[in-house]
Amino acid sequence: MALSREQLAQRVAQEFHDGFYVNLGIGIPTLAANYIPEDMQVMLQSENGLLGMGPFPLEEEVDADLINAGKQTVTMVTGASLFSSAESFAMIRGGHVDLTVLGAFEVDCQGNIASYMIPGKLIKGMGGAMDLVAGADNIIVTMTHASKSGASKLLAECTLPLTGKGCIKRVLTDLALMDIVEGKFVLRERARGVSVEEIAKLTAGELVIPDNVPEMRF
Repeated sequence: MALSREQLAQRVAQEFHDGFYVNLGIGIPTLAANYIPEDMQVMLQSENGLLGMGPFPLEEEVDADLINAGKQTVTMVTGASLFSSAESFAMIRGGHVDLTVLGAFEVDCQGNIASYMIPGKLIKGMGGAMDLVAGADNIIVTMTHASKSGASKLLAECTLPLTGKGCIKRVLTDLALMDIVEGKFVLRERARGVSVEEIAKLTAGELVIPDNVPEMRF
């Protein structure tokens, strides 16, 4: 069974480590803020100028002036700080973010990512993605495995304009968790009830399947 958006966010949060500085991209990645373990200290960074972003607010906590890069209202944790977007991008470009989680339209087995443009369609645009893929060594992409029409988004070569080249090492989809190693997708985990054969059928790029592929745990 394909993972829901909330389940994807839960699995992404398992990639966090105590003391990490993490940037969460627009869309599914932002939901991961709600699943940080209580005994773990993770500082979430937003490129519009916030370090120490907390979970999404309850109705009585909403502050319309406190938003993330996707213009969603957020909360702040103890010790959070606010600053200019110029300082925020200096953090990103300087390599001071331990983990970046991004959405994407396509990823290929060379680690290329296309996430900002579909010709002929109105899309939000680049945002901070180009800086994030250039300034971070540890990037996870979370996305659906295939389009609504059933076409694979995990390709031998991206067809859309690239956001970054050779920068993606790990991809989490609604069907599987994969690493990108030496020009191939390597299957690490599968969603509960999803077979290896289903994943292989919907993966257009070269796929390596280990002898044992465990189901994801939540």
